[in-house]
Amino acid sequence: MRALGYLDVFLRLGAAVLAGAVIGFNREIHQKPAGLRTMALVALGSAVFVVATASAATVDSTSRVIQGVITGIGFLGAGSIIRGQSEESVRGLTTAASIWLAAAAGVACGLALWPVVVISCSFGLLILVLEPIDRWLKARLS
Repeated sequence: MRALGYLDVFLRLGAAVLAGAVIGFNREIHQKPAGLRTMALVALGSAVFVVATASAATVDSTSRVIQGVITGIGFLGAGSIIRGQSEESVRGLTTAASIWLAAAAGVACGLALWPVVVISCSFGLLILVLEPIDRWLKARLS
């Protein structure tokens, strides 16, 4: 693989910040604990790890970095999950999944997989915007 130029690195990392911020903006307006800055940082950090290995001689090193990001993000997401007063009450799962999506978008930005970034963020936002429909369905089925 060839070494990345400054412009390419800037575009990839900037896209990661934007993708994370877009996901985080939805969480921010819903007053969730992990909002715009958290998601932007998660996506940026993921992209930095991938970009740092993008000029490596083998695909194996990039694969190991991506595996490490996925594992690390699992711990970060787990920290946002809170068990409620009853055993059936769990909060923060959507926030944890959003953190995971921001990390995945960051990895995709690091790899310059632009269609994956745009489509995954679009689907993610669509899912997050559907929250009122989700609540209505749960109330209706209960």
